[in-house]
Amino acid sequence: MLSWDQTPELAPMRCCRAWVEINLAALRHNVQQLKGLLPAHTQMMAVVKADAYGHGAVTVAQTALQSGAAWLGVATVPEGIELRSAGIQAPILVMGAVNHAEEMRAMAHWRLQPTLVNPKQALVFSDLLSRLASDRPVTVHLKLDTGMTRLGFPWAEAVEFVRFVRQLPHLNIDSLYSHLATADSPDPTIMTQQHQRFRQAVTALGHHHLLPSRLHLANTAATLAAPALHYDMVRIGLGLYGLYPAPHLQTTVRLQPVMQVKARITHLKEVPAGTGVSYGHQYVTDRPMRLGVIGIGYADGVPRPLSNQMEVLVKGQRVRQVGAITMDQMMLDLTAVPNLQEGDVVTLLGRDGPHAITPDDWAAMTNTISWEILCGFKHRLPRIAIADPAMALGGVSSPLET
Repeated sequence: MLSWDQTPELAPMRCCRAWVEINLAALRHNVQQLKGLLPAHTQMMAVVKADAYGHGAVTVAQTALQSGAAWLGVATVPEGIELRSAGIQAPILVMGAVNHAEEMRAMAHWRLQPTLVNPKQALVFSDLLSRLASDRPVTVHLKLDTGMTRLGFPWAEAVEFVRFVRQLPHLNIDSLYSHLATADSPDPTIMTQQHQRFRQAVTALGHHHLLPSRLHLANTAATLAAPALHYDMVRIGLGLYGLYPAPHLQTTVRLQPVMQVKARITHLKEVPAGTGVSYGHQYVTDRPMRLGVIGIGYADGVPRPLSNQMEVLVKGQRVRQVGAITMDQMMLDLTAVPNLQEGDVVTLLGRDGPHAITPDDWAAMTNTISWEILCGFKHRLPRIAIADPAMALGGVSSPLET
């Protein structure tokens, strides 16, 4: 990731046709706001899978830990290795199921903590560690399926599952957890049912003296909606990045968006009425128009279905995108914005003056969710870490490669 913490290096920024800004102050704010909802004994796991939802896993993980998070959550072994290779020592939970022997060896070597979802997986892991003659047990987490119907052992058989894993050598159970399917719904019925199942499993394990020391159930939505589900840890994903899982949860805490997406105007041209624009001439000018080209397109993560629907922000004004979005570029109607020059900055996602455009706006127009929008930005867009948001104004801050 690049850093804009120093100001002398202005010239290299002019080489960036488009980029993603990551506001570290907003990230710290979100961690602290969310931690403020938790009882003192409840820890926060920062979920940084999928390159921290497109924000840059290492920088986000480091900032979240410095701001009060205690754990990190990833989906895959390589994601965990990336964090360890960067020198991060915090506990890392791999939330995806791992069955391949090489991945299991890597987890033991890099001190990553696996999620176990069935007895067979636990047995394979234990046998592998025995063959490695490891004298250091691997910390594991057991997942129950309480209604997500994805990963996890049946909740009603929790006692058998935990008892089986406990008797295996080289495995040290740290936690029991489950995942909620509808925590973002205004209707709590299914979430309540899942919670009841989880509580029944916990009660049964307690009766048999098998209860792990750590329990966790809540994602961002449940953290905001249901304090009773906080238990010993909450797993914060979307909220970390300043977005809400659902509109009805927006009053619980004030979050700040962490990501902005910006591009530079690469070309300006005057065209007459009746001019077809971009592939297929899906848009034809109805008047003389000043068009601007910006160097970002669907290969960078801007959904092509936004063509002729989206707006962007230029010098504090909303302007329309026109014509089909192409692989590397798109066109804008800049007729109403005076005194523009090639090189000026356009905001695709984020705030400029009184206006803001959010991932939720794009998601609504493309019939998807904000999670997918965030994760869609490709890595040919540099991630620029902003320590001081004021430095990003006008897009003239300085990058330093880190």
